[in-house]
Amino acid sequence: MADSVTTYLAARGVRSRPLRALVALLCDDWQSLDTLIRATATPRRTVEELLASFGDDLERDGAAYRVARTRVAAYRPLTVTPATPSDDDLRPVFEAYLAGVPAPRRALDHVQADVDTMLSRARWLDETYDLAGARLMCVGDHDLTALAACTRRPDLTATVIDLDDDLLAYIDRTARERDLDITCLHGDFRFGLPPAAVGSADLVFTDPPYTPEGIRLFLARAVESLRDLEGRVVVSYGYSERNPTLGLRVQQEILRLGLVFEAVLPRFNRYLGAQAVGSASDLYVLQQTARSSRLAEAAVRSIVAGIYTHGPQSVESGPTSADAVAALLRLSGAPAALSPAWTEPVRDAGPVAYDLMADPGPWLARVLMAGPAATVGALVGNNHPDVADQRGQEALRSLVAGKYTLTFHRSVPDGKHAVVVAAPVSDGGVRGALLSRVHGKLGNVWREALIADAGGALTKREARERAAALAPDPGDLEMRLVDLPLHRVRAVLGAAGSV
Repeated sequence: MADSVTTYLAARGVRSRPLRALVALLCDDWQSLDTLIRATATPRRTVEELLASFGDDLERDGAAYRVARTRVAAYRPLTVTPATPSDDDLRPVFEAYLAGVPAPRRALDHVQADVDTMLSRARWLDETYDLAGARLMCVGDHDLTALAACTRRPDLTATVIDLDDDLLAYIDRTARERDLDITCLHGDFRFGLPPAAVGSADLVFTDPPYTPEGIRLFLARAVESLRDLEGRVVVSYGYSERNPTLGLRVQQEILRLGLVFEAVLPRFNRYLGAQAVGSASDLYVLQQTARSSRLAEAAVRSIVAGIYTHGPQSVESGPTSADAVAALLRLSGAPAALSPAWTEPVRDAGPVAYDLMADPGPWLARVLMAGPAATVGALVGNNHPDVADQRGQEALRSLVAGKYTLTFHRSVPDGKHAVVVAAPVSDGGVRGALLSRVHGKLGNVWREALIADAGGALTKREARERAAALAPDPGDLEMRLVDLPLHRVRAVLGAAGSV
């Protein structure tokens, strides 16, 4: 009946670690029900369910239980947790990770966790949860928690979703160098999760913006990404003891999502900065209830643009100037300025325009990738990295070549604003076809683009095999192009060929 016990443990997901300890006790000697419950802090009903899964392999002597002596060898593998590197061995590796990480972005409320925190997080996650074969989701990860956890436990799989393309490129490159199973996806949580991430995680870790709005959004997306109710959300959050009202507001937001405080580990995290909160934060362990998914769906519908404490997306940021919007509409020919969007296809047949004045950097490229086969106008800050100098402009032009030609109108209508106008091109070849359907599964879109480019001379099988051979990373073929980090988008487009 070892298969039945294995199935029961698998159903408990990352929460199976106490049950493996229970199996070990039963392999060692006779154990009473009371001892099994107290030793593993496991509810009686769960213990009874596990005992039942042993079937005839479990012996009973009055009120005591043990695994039949002839079957112990079959159950021992279920109790073994493979050894992991020590903190002393991991420290120089993690220090190297921190030495290369892109600089924190103030506009995204980045504050870097120190190396001791990286070690503590990786150790705590590994000692608390059954990570072997599990999937960890990091909802934002400037602290490199995915790298830390997977380096300590290489049989862990992780997904990192972040807005910062430079950070994603760094994590992706480092994970490949270390042969770690980490998938990096781009996402702004106000606009949704990449579809591949929804319902995929056994465990979620996040260190979100410390505003109530930021906590609500990041936790709602964390709930959305969990596979089932066995999963847990682990959150780093800190507030100043001089401002307990802010801590109360944030904890109320957590409760409004139907999440239960399973544990609070005080001052668990330490930072190179964040002095307003003592350069420290607590670690919250949150459990879902049956209402959490529905409450999370409602929460994301109420999210406002401002979720950070600094920059153009801060909670205090104001509206865009009317003169700037008027210049955007005049140059693009669009009837109205839309809010940023790229997670779903744009259905408009005529010109469209977007107010991207709150863009922290990545929005402009994504909006153009997702834009329709029509003129697209975008209003951004005059110092936007894709607009401020020739290097940025050429990089953006090369990204969307085959779909649009770009015209940059800087200092319009004043020194604070710029308008980018994208005019569609008629035939961009395979590259243009990929950019015209960035919301489709990349493997399917690439296959159809190759068939069309060959004038129908390729079969579906031949085209699929050619796309697989051309793809820089075969795993990308299962994703949407718009969800890939920008460095991987460029690699795919480069492999697809020139215009």
